[in-house]
This record gives sequence, structure tokens and C-alpha cells, in this order.
Amino acid sequence: MLVLASSSPRRRDLLARLGVVPSRVASPDIDEAPRKAEPPRAYALRLAIEKASAVARAEGEIVLAGDTTIALGSRILPPADTVEIQRDLLGKLSGRRHHCLSTVCVIDAAGKVRTRIADTVVAFKPLSAAEIDAYIACGEGLGKAGGYAIQGRAEAFVRFLSGSHSGVIGLPLFETRALLKTAGVALA
Repeated sequence: MLVLASSSPRRRDLLARLGVVPSRVASPDIDEAPRKAEPPRAYALRLAIEKASAVARAEGEIVLAGDTTIALGSRILPPADTVEIQRDLLGKLSGRRHHCLSTVCVIDAAGKVRTRIADTVVAFKPLSAAEIDAYIACGEGLGKAGGYAIQGRAEAFVRFLSGSHSGVIGLPLFETRALLKTAGVALA
């Protein structure tokens, strides 16, 4: 009995690639603000653990949660909650490498917490103002970490990627599979 602690349809879709369908989905309600001087990696791990811990777990249930954090150097970039933020984020990522830290937390039936992190380096081509405007107009990056959805039109901006493509989408499948197997989830 797997509980997905996420409201992200992308995470459900990615789990389906592993042949896993959660028995229930619950949206965790946590404060996602970074703490003062918190490094991106520690932030991403903390959020995944807090999300998994925020969901009530019945006897025998396993909880899975994830977080995707975009870091530019030591800066944690916010989600693109507005068009203005998205424009700023895409401008910052233009022509540069950034890290997509995709974390997974699984709490097994006994309450043991396990985590994994996929650190993916993504480099965007230099983006013109017209390209940024056109991408914003398509609407797919609004609300997303870094202001883009790599599984959509933004994939054409990626000149280099090293790491987990599925992690940039929202759930690193290699790491997720390993944690689920360790927690006792039957996988093909």
C-alpha cells in the first residue's frame, strides 16, 4: 500500500513508468521557504522528508514524496509562481548551467526514513527575449521549478544534460525504484 505524498500529476505519471500505481494520493501541506543560509542540497532533502512526514500513514502503508529544486550556484531559485518571476528565472538560466536537485523520500511500513538525491546538471542555450516571451506565452513553465518544463517545449533550450532526465521532470526513477524495492514494494 503506497501513498504518494504529492499533488503533482507528473510524479504519478513517472511512477506509472515503473508500473507503480499509488493506493492513495495525499497533498502535504508544508512551509517550503528556504531557511537562512540553507544550501540547496540540504533544502531539497529537507523538503522531501517533510513532505513524506506530513502525510498521515496508516498501518502497513509506505509513503513516497519528492522535491525538485533548481539551484544556480549556491542560490535556490523559487518556483515560477508569476510570469514576472518566470521571466526573471529564464533570464538567469539563459546560457548557463544549473543544478536540478530531485530528491525522493520513502517512509517504509516500519517508519524507517530513506532518501536519495539525483543531482542533474542542465545547461540552457542563450535565450533571446523573444524566445523567453514565446515560452512564457505557451504557459507550460508557470508554477514549475526554474520556470520551465523539460518534458515540453523547454527541452529545445537544453544544450547539455548530465544526470536524471526523469528527475528534472519531477521524480528520479532510478533512485525511486531503488528506494521502493528496499521498502518492500513489489516491482517488475
